[in-house]
Amino acid sequence: MKTMKDFEAFLRSPYDVGVLLELHLSQLKSVFHYAHQCEKKLLLHVDLIQGLSHDEYAAEYLCQEFKPYGLISTRGSVIIKAKQKKVLAIQRIFLLDSHALEKSYQLLEKTTPDFIEVMPGAMPHVIREVKERTGLSILAGGLVRTLEDVERALAAGATAITTSNKALWEHYAAIR
Repeated sequence: MKTMKDFEAFLRSPYDVGVLLELHLSQLKSVFHYAHQCEKKLLLHVDLIQGLSHDEYAAEYLCQEFKPYGLISTRGSVIIKAKQKKVLAIQRIFLLDSHALEKSYQLLEKTTPDFIEVMPGAMPHVIREVKERTGLSILAGGLVRTLEDVERALAAGATAITTSNKALWEHYAAIR
């Protein structure tokens, strides 16, 4: 969810878990209040919270103050802190080229996250490779634009999809 309108739509949706992106620190208290009232779980993308550093201290603050369902980050120190605080730790990796993929494997060995968010998620052959090599659960995100993208990512081994495409949210909400 990138906007408060997205968040409001999530609260009305049948989905249990949502990912918050591009949120300002001052909005966290009210967002968590409403999510709790609606019995929704929130994943926070630490790297995209405005007004907050993107390090292990920020992760500790978020876990202590808001108790999110989980944290998403590209930073290994945030993932390690999330695991220490016993919230879901989701390591976001960007697959730009073979070198980035190899560096990601090294990072994943150090952080051992609960999930990996593979970006872009519209690359089923790479999702399959990452799943086979790491044995970790995969979230496919980024550039997932069509029903076919979703189905290919899931068929390749992704556990779930992260997308800001509201048409996809609505499609899968309707068939739940």
